[in-house]
Amino acid sequence: MSIQRFEGNGRMSNVVINNNVMYLSGQVCAEGDIKEQTAGVLEKVENLLNKYGSDKEHILSVTIYLKDMKDFTDMNSVYDAWTVNGYEPARACVEAKMAREQLLVEMSVVAAVK
Repeated sequence: MSIQRFEGNGRMSNVVINNNVMYLSGQVCAEGDIKEQTAGVLEKVENLLNKYGSDKEHILSVTIYLKDMKDFTDMNSVYDAWTVNGYEPARACVEAKMAREQLLVEMSVVAAVK
């Protein structure tokens, strides 16, 4: 299978698929508090997964970047409600300097294609 790239902008592709594995670039939502941004990011992730042949039950790993670890509990309250019980992916969460001041959370996802 050849590498497929989708939604490229000259710098990066939003989605790359290779050998039935889907890689999503870091997804962000710049509006609201940590809970609202987390919900917005997860909505974007789910839409991309569905658009390109996967879903939440096929997520292999998620890397979460938080602007401030003080938001860990609130982010998890939204994330945990979104994750399908029994299909939890491998996950890492780190504190990171964000690309824009208003960003509180960013997630990068790897999923199997259905």
